[in-house]
Amino acid sequence: MLEEFGPSLYVAEGPTVSFYGFPYPTRMVVVRLSDGDVWLWSPIALTDELASSVEAIGPVRHIVSPNKIHHLFLEEWAERWPGARLYAPPGLARKKPEVHFNAELRDEPEPAWLADIDQVIFRGSLAMEEVVFFHRASRTAIICDLIQRHEQEKMSGWKGKLMQLDGLVGAQGSTPREWRASFLCRGPARAARQKVLDWSPVRLLIAHGECEQAGATEIIRKSLSWI
Repeated sequence: MLEEFGPSLYVAEGPTVSFYGFPYPTRMVVVRLSDGDVWLWSPIALTDELASSVEAIGPVRHIVSPNKIHHLFLEEWAERWPGARLYAPPGLARKKPEVHFNAELRDEPEPAWLADIDQVIFRGSLAMEEVVFFHRASRTAIICDLIQRHEQEKMSGWKGKLMQLDGLVGAQGSTPREWRASFLCRGPARAARQKVLDWSPVRLLIAHGECEQAGATEIIRKSLSWI
């Protein structure tokens, strides 16, 4: 179920889910921290096989959601590993008051993963803010919905055409145009983008679409040039 993407960094592909009627593939990230603990990003649907694969990496201690719409499977993972801490991005704790979050993510990484992972929040949107991460050992930027690069061959019918018009398909994929418009104050987002570029990431891991093993910095620069 898990595939190695880089040193101490793994991905798992999940089922396609419907987002306002549009098909969205799901993907999660698993990091083995330098202390041996496991950090999970945007968990997908939980199965026994996937749970066993994750436990083979190490004990699950941290479960992270990068933005307030990536919450579908959080509770089942938290129930499976009650000793893990659950972290909310800005806005999710208010949206899901029934879920117990241990902390809200900030621009600075938690001490538990400071040595391994950096992070920054893209602020300034009226709709949603997203936390972007950087895994130091593999030089990987981990981005959720800010950059979408859906596979061309899977985009069919009028829904596929709309996603192409929205700039979310293929190597030139970017951010949904309606979400771009919600960034009325772009100064904080520009500062966040610059921090991401200053990391000089080599690899790019995204939730929806094609990831890359090289050239991440330039891809991010182009995809987020609208900011």
